[in-house]
Amino acid sequence: MFIDEAIIKIKAGDGGNGCMAFRREKFVPRGGPSGGDGGHGGDIVMESSQRHNTLVHFRFNPEHKGDRGRHGEGSNCSGRDGEIKVLKVPVGTIVYDNLTGEIVHDFSQPDERVVVAHGGRGGRGNQHFATSTHQAPREHELGRPGEERVLRLELKLLADVGLVGYPNVGKSTLISRISAARPKIADYPFTTLQPNLGVVSIGDPPHEDSFVVADIPGLIEGAHEGTGLGIQFLRHIERTRVLAHLIDVSDASGRPDPIKDFKVIMGELASFGASLDKKPMVVVAAKMDVVNPAKLALLRKHCKKLKLELFEISAVTGEGVQKLKYALGKRVAEIRAGALAASKPRKKAVSRRKAVKAAPDRRTPKRAAFKKRKSSKRAS
Repeated sequence: MFIDEAIIKIKAGDGGNGCMAFRREKFVPRGGPSGGDGGHGGDIVMESSQRHNTLVHFRFNPEHKGDRGRHGEGSNCSGRDGEIKVLKVPVGTIVYDNLTGEIVHDFSQPDERVVVAHGGRGGRGNQHFATSTHQAPREHELGRPGEERVLRLELKLLADVGLVGYPNVGKSTLISRISAARPKIADYPFTTLQPNLGVVSIGDPPHEDSFVVADIPGLIEGAHEGTGLGIQFLRHIERTRVLAHLIDVSDASGRPDPIKDFKVIMGELASFGASLDKKPMVVVAAKMDVVNPAKLALLRKHCKKLKLELFEISAVTGEGVQKLKYALGKRVAEIRAGALAASKPRKKAVSRRKAVKAAPDRRTPKRAAFKKRKSSKRAS
């Protein structure tokens, strides 16, 4: 079951109460206050994990409570702190505060840990309230309550290439051909009801490279408004580096104009926002084994006009699949290299003369004064 959105209620552990106690021992008539502090409540921590692919474990368990701190005891014994509760989320999860709508954290890397609810502070025992004029205090503090929040979790798949297009254009067949993914394939619309991920390997060891491809369920006109399945899965395209736009050039679709198909999908991407229509894109003419030459000619002319790279493939026979696979790998590698170069901080070049002037004077004050007097005598 693929679940990409969930609302959960979390409450961190309450702090333990401080203790009011007095030392009572033989031959110690005025032992004084000895109440220990309460333990702190346990935090609730979220951690991104590559072992989780969906949010289904939150859908059926929406409430999570942290461990409370233990109460303080006599003889200055402090209570034990509550244990930290760790909630695992898939990489690509965005955590929102459901009341304010602000982003709590975006888990874009594996093994990220973030405290989403802080435990309550433990109360102080009466030993902390003793003064020279108040030597037998009976005051003590109660533990503070733990933080309580309602969070909305939204999963956006992390993939390098996203396959988009109308239903039944061959997206599932293509991903099954270039990767080990085995999605359901049939000859009726909306066969794919959830996104599928596949890892594509290119090259030969030890120079082998790989990238992740996401098969997004088919888009239709009005998808950004909720028509079909598009609005549920359009957000999964936001983090892809490259889009592969598949267009059916056979007569099986019943749509005679491939240019209209292209414009409809591009319009849906633009209407959804997040600059999906501005992403790097390649156009793929699918089902070349049963191609309609007139439709293919129109598509070639349109791609040439827009200066888009066109690949003609047949996922059934394998025609053009290898060429497309290596071209996508090259595009992904170029974008990765550009992102890596942009993330590195640039060092400002400093001339040797400026560096010497900026360097601190490591000489002792006496030595520096001696050098100054010597130079002044030479000048005179």
